[in-house]
This record gives sequence, C-alpha cells and structure tokens, in this order.
Amino acid sequence: MHVVFVAPHFPANQRDFVRGLKAVGARVTGIGESPLEWLDGELRGWLDDYEQVGNVCHPGMLYGAVERIQARRWVDRLEATVEAHILPAAKVRAARGIPGLTPRAAEICRDKALMKEVLRKGGVPCARSARIASVAEGRDFAAEVGFPLIVKPLDGAGAAGTSRVDDVEALVEALEEAGVDGRHAVAVEEFIEGHEGFYDTLTVGGEVAHDFISHYSPNVLVGMRTRWISPRIVATNRDEAPGYAEVRALGQRVIELLDLETTATHMEWFFGPKGLKFSEIGARPPGVLQWDLYNFGNDMDLYREWAAALTHGRVLERKSRRFATGLLAKRPDRDGRIVGYSGMDAVQRQVGEWIIDAHLPPAGTPTQPVEAGFMANAWVRMRHPDYDTLNRMMDFVGRTLQCHAEG
Repeated sequence: MHVVFVAPHFPANQRDFVRGLKAVGARVTGIGESPLEWLDGELRGWLDDYEQVGNVCHPGMLYGAVERIQARRWVDRLEATVEAHILPAAKVRAARGIPGLTPRAAEICRDKALMKEVLRKGGVPCARSARIASVAEGRDFAAEVGFPLIVKPLDGAGAAGTSRVDDVEALVEALEEAGVDGRHAVAVEEFIEGHEGFYDTLTVGGEVAHDFISHYSPNVLVGMRTRWISPRIVATNRDEAPGYAEVRALGQRVIELLDLETTATHMEWFFGPKGLKFSEIGARPPGVLQWDLYNFGNDMDLYREWAAALTHGRVLERKSRRFATGLLAKRPDRDGRIVGYSGMDAVQRQVGEWIIDAHLPPAGTPTQPVEAGFMANAWVRMRHPDYDTLNRMMDFVGRTLQCHAEG
C-alpha cells in the first residue's frame, strides 16, 4: 500500500509512524514544511517520495501536494497524527477520493461543543455544555447550569486556554479574554467533580483492537496550574479489572457514534459522585509520547501496530501488561534559567532500577511556563510490575527530585 503521511519529521516522534509503515512493507510519501535535505538520513531512507508545502494545516496547500502525488502514483491512505492536521487531512481525503477519517468525524472530534451535543443525543453521559459566542450567552448558560464552570477553546488540545470560573465576574473576564464577540466562540461546560483519566485505543474497522487506560494525578487543570505539584500520568497494567468495564463500554459507544473506523483515538473521562462522564475525544494518538509508555509496559511496538491496522486491516501483537508505566513532570522552582538539581542521587539509589529514562535540561536552560505541559521542563519516566508500587515510587521522586532556577 502507498500511504501519504503528513509532517513526517516534526514533532520528533512523527518519524516513528513512518518507521512503523516501512516495517510493515508500505510505500511512504511524506508531506512536510521543511526541505527534504533538512530531514535526517535515516528518515529520508524510510521515505519513498516527498512533497514540501508552505503550511501542512492549509487545506489548499495540502490538496495541491496530494494531487501532485496522485498524478505520479495511486494513493491508498492519507494519514495525519497531530491534532492540528486531522481536519485539513480529512477534507483533502474526501476531496481526493481517499478512504479514511471523514470530515464530519474530524469536525466533531475537533469541536468540543459539537462533540458533546452529538454524543449526548446518542446517550453518552457528558457534562452539560454549550457553544458560547457572547458574554450574554455565557451569563444565560451560567444561570441555567450554575457554577463552577469550565471555559475552553472549541478546538484546543490538553489544558491549553482552559480555565475554571466560580462566579459571574470570573466568567465574564474569561469570556472577554477569549475574545468572545459574536463571531469567535468558546465551549463552556459544567464542572464535573471527580478523578480524571484517559482511554486510548487503536481501532480497526470500528472495533477496538488495542486499548490502554491511564490516570492523571492530580487532574489536569490543577496539575497544569500549580508550580509545586509534580503532576504525573500513570498507565495501568490492571486494565482488565472489573471497574474498567464501564470505561471500555463508554469508549466503544463513542467510537460507534462518531463512525471512527481504522484510527488511533484518545478519549478523556471523569469518574466521581455523578458516575462516569465522557470528557472529549481526538481521532489521533495521545500526546507527551504516551505510546512510548505503552510500548515500555507491554513489550510491543504500537507504531508498527498502527501501520499494520492501516495497511493490513489487523494488528500483529498482544500486549503483555508486564509493567505499569508513568511520566512525572518536574517544574523549576521559579521562572528564569535552570541552575541545577538536587535529590537525583537519592532517587537513583532508591528507585533507579525502575527508571526508564529522564530529561533534566542542563544549567543555563531557560525555564518554560508551568502550564506548558508535562514535558516542557524536566521529566522522569518509570515502570514497575505493580501499579500501586509505581505510584508510591513516583510520589518519592516527586518529593525528592528538585529543579532549581534563578530569575
């Protein structure tokens, strides 16, 4: 099969999708913004052809590149794995007669207010939400639903641009900061109390072929706003425990309602006093190299599995569940430049055998904002056969390892 892949070299793990495609025997053409000679030799060796465009998010430029590629050779698939590329690729796919994720499914996965509207109609439990295009609409929604509320971009990823508001004054301020003016809209939704996690799948023909369940600690909105917290993501290897059956059923229902066929998905959920609630879904792999954690924990290569699903309509491996795995973020104690670390020797002595890898930016490196994400500054990735033991070890690392900076 001939697969056209959008943005093969950036971000860095994009190359693994190309590697996976070559591993299952596919012919691969890349479309990217950089000149071919800027790509490293190994990546260039995996690509059979390449088209450079000014902006891979621009549907017209992407369409032109695919048209030129199709003039040279039949195209079986056009694939993208970065959130910003999903909808442009779907539009071009439909216009050029290439099978895959439809524009409707991509649009629903991109637009959080539309997403919840569609899924509520299908019986999926969601927070009450609305597309808000004016301060007046926001006030009306708040009067109906009550506080607290969450304000977020319609098409944002992660916690970017997301805030909790607890009264009318804070709501108005958040809406004005977001530029709501009758033309630009945001999603406003009921705040759901509870634990936050996510459910990632690789689907083949609409059926889940691989799935993984992970937990945030603490919830993202808190973790991405509080400097002293060392937030973490932990992928469980107890995912066949009875308590997860409801998560699986919810995920399969969402996949069916959105008509997601052969694709990676990333679905977030809450569980609390109101039960299990759907949060949002993307028709793409998760961020922060989460697939690498699944690979470390399950003795598999998800990038190759994704490629096999696309090209052969099936997966090749079974997950071992040998390890629970986790990512722990370490923030500098202030903004400025990193001057050093303390506690790493103790961490190595106590839990070093369970560390997969770590990223400790050297002294002199400018710090990144707290809200920039799990891998923006220092981080440590770990694994252990027991999920509870892994969490205790990550507690220890979070308390012991410190990143020092000066303004």
